[in-house]
Amino acid sequence: MPLYDCMLLVKPHVRKEALMDLVARVSKHVYRRNGVLTDMKSFGTVQLGYGIKKLDGRYYQGQLMQMTMMATPNINKELHYLNKEDRLLRWLLVKHRDTKYGLEFLSEDDAKSEVSRFHPSSIYDDEEEEEDEDEDEDSDDNEYDVDQGGNPTEG
Repeated sequence: MPLYDCMLLVKPHVRKEALMDLVARVSKHVYRRNGVLTDMKSFGTVQLGYGIKKLDGRYYQGQLMQMTMMATPNINKELHYLNKEDRLLRWLLVKHRDTKYGLEFLSEDDAKSEVSRFHPSSIYDDEEEEEDEDEDEDSDDNEYDVDQGGNPTEG
């Protein structure tokens, strides 16, 4: 299951109990779909860059919450019920694209193919090339002789 961040921007006058009720409803929805809530952050009241117009007025502040979850890919469609939520100004679901879980989360065949991508001979070939470059630099030092005054001498 991929990792998602669900950002909730709630109206500033919503009480803490109502906010926790909203977060609990979203998390129960995720749990019912065999998802896992991995992290939750509250950023408190934030100033908005522009006013968000709703039926009951324009809002320049909001309470920002972030919920990180592992859920099935169709969670985006399932969370569209949040559009009808009166307490929310905006909500956003972002999928983590570059999440690496490690070899223990892969099957044996997948793990072998991942490890076989690395060729040990190519690693050693690179080191030999670097040593060759160093040897060339050392031979350049002996091409020119310099006297004690720093003047080049013919040799």
